[in-house]
Amino acid sequence: MKLIINTLVFESDVKSGASQLSLIDRIKKLGADGIEVRREYFSDIDSEAPKIASAANKNHLLVNYSVPDVIFLEDGSINPKLDQYFQEAVALGVDKIKFNIGHFDKFAGDLKKALEKFTTSTIQMNIENDQSRLSGTSKNILQFLNATRTARINNLDYVYDLGNWAFVGENASDAAASLHGFIDYVHLKNVIQTNSGFATSDDLNSGLYDWKAMVDQLPQNVEYALEYPMSSDEIISDQMRMVRNAARSSVEK
Repeated sequence: MKLIINTLVFESDVKSGASQLSLIDRIKKLGADGIEVRREYFSDIDSEAPKIASAANKNHLLVNYSVPDVIFLEDGSINPKLDQYFQEAVALGVDKIKFNIGHFDKFAGDLKKALEKFTTSTIQMNIENDQSRLSGTSKNILQFLNATRTARINNLDYVYDLGNWAFVGENASDAAASLHGFIDYVHLKNVIQTNSGFATSDDLNSGLYDWKAMVDQLPQNVEYALEYPMSSDEIISDQMRMVRNAARSSVEK
């Protein structure tokens, strides 16, 4: 298993002013295989991106890129900002870039032609199930991914986010089964129920999901990322060890 640290893990540090660049050495010391940077955490991405690429390369870390934006706008047209996001991804030296689907239901046109400049890139393009009905339900995700296969679009797959299924009221196991063949990357997190809804847990063992059973069900030959805030490097290390042990046990079954 390749285990990635999403910089949401260091949320308190980022809120206190830490840059994502400053987190690379910590992530390397923790023994992770890569870093997933978040676009909303950059203060000046143009100046920071090449420095992150250089530092990650020096530390032999993969770089993935989380972009909180959609592929399809409200009218179904392709988001014109995708060009900019891919340019940023190139500067960052990323392996994977992740978006949400958006209004594919309104798209009318040649899907392959609309996306080919991005899907012929050396960067893997992915979509994720988010916490919205529009981009986070298995029905809408499958509709889009099946359309990409029909159009013979390569280099476009799917990030399975375990915790987000609670927010759209879907069964995580059923979703994993239906989307299994498209999964390129897994975001691990658990969620707890609160008086106002759901919230991300700070411990995989605390929450609604039997995450170890989900690791058994999900593909083993893809990258996994931890994506929930944690308060110390010791806790991060313990959670990483727990996930690697679970993956090892799953392979041995």
